[in-house]
Amino acid sequence: MTQIIGLDISKASVSCCLISEKIDEPREYYYRYNFHKFVATAHGINDLIALIGSENLGNTIAIMEPTGINYQILWGTQLARAGVEVRLVGHKELRSFREHHLGLPDKDDDADALALAIYGWDYQDSPRRFVQMRDHTIVQIRRLVLRLAHLNRVQSPIINRARQDLAWQFPEAALIKSLRSGEKVPLLWGWLCSQRQSVKYDLLYERSIGLGITDEVQRHAARICDLQREEIAIEFELSKLVAEPQFLPYRKVFARFGFGRRVEALLLSQIYPFQNYLAADGKPDIKIRTGRRSGKPTKRHLSLRRFCKALGYAPSQESSGDLQKSKVVGGSDLCRKALWQWIFTRIEPTRARMANDIGDRLGQIMDQEKASGRPVRLARSRVAAKAVKLLFKELVRELVYPENPKSKI
Repeated sequence: MTQIIGLDISKASVSCCLISEKIDEPREYYYRYNFHKFVATAHGINDLIALIGSENLGNTIAIMEPTGINYQILWGTQLARAGVEVRLVGHKELRSFREHHLGLPDKDDDADALALAIYGWDYQDSPRRFVQMRDHTIVQIRRLVLRLAHLNRVQSPIINRARQDLAWQFPEAALIKSLRSGEKVPLLWGWLCSQRQSVKYDLLYERSIGLGITDEVQRHAARICDLQREEIAIEFELSKLVAEPQFLPYRKVFARFGFGRRVEALLLSQIYPFQNYLAADGKPDIKIRTGRRSGKPTKRHLSLRRFCKALGYAPSQESSGDLQKSKVVGGSDLCRKALWQWIFTRIEPTRARMANDIGDRLGQIMDQEKASGRPVRLARSRVAAKAVKLLFKELVRELVYPENPKSKI
């Protein structure tokens, strides 16, 4: 007999609701059910397994929200190791389900646990109602990608502070853009903390009009070098993971777009496996429906829209009376930002464009957008949205129709 356990995860504990039948009166059930709470200890994990029952582990589905790698991964991994199937529900979907479908009281941990359990019971036979589950390698890639994003956020204020201090201590170097060279830390920051030698900076410092480098700037530079070394180690590990054979067809497509190593890893962590966006027959999901305005049969490219939404480039329409507008809601903020920056560095500058039909096509669209007087930030976003659609088509050619890559999609 199937049973569902909803888990609302906090920093160091989890609230649980275990059900084995459909709940018809959620509000009444909320007040009479004895909710369980376990702490993140070995004893707490054992008590959770005991609540499920060792004989029921194989027919139990655990439902939880994807609360980041820091909280959800502990409970999800422990349950998966015990043989429990784990599924994730999006935050927006659960909120709407709890408020509008169940009519539960104000949000609290117990109400969320009950909502997760009922959601899992009602939609246990509808896989698309849940966040896609990633394999182990993709989980590792995503963890490293998120770590890189964190390190980038940490470095920015330190670098900014150091440059502000250099403006009066060593102004000739304050605005120098120093980058990593292979596995070596950036020359400027390494020189400032005596971790790298540079005759160039020695001579420049001798003639400087600044007031002298302080210990504080040297400590800032040492922190930056430590963070850069951590980035180098993570990128090395990422390069090994994305080199695995199952990712080769994806990377062949990415190479045509000129994506860098970080963007490749980020996109893989979001879209692999590509089959999640396709129909049951393994082909793009396209439905013919009657248009609400035209009244004529219209194609609905559902797979394409799911793909665009995952990467943060699927607009949602909001209309009221004569007011009609659309905005992008949902999807990966990291992917949206990375693709926007890719447009800025690889498509907008003419000399940096890929020497292929993709570079020519997107470059032409970018030039037309700018020539029309459209604000440049909006133009980049529009071209990024075009690039996402083009990326979907190229992946379809490579993964769905590899025997006929020149077919018209």
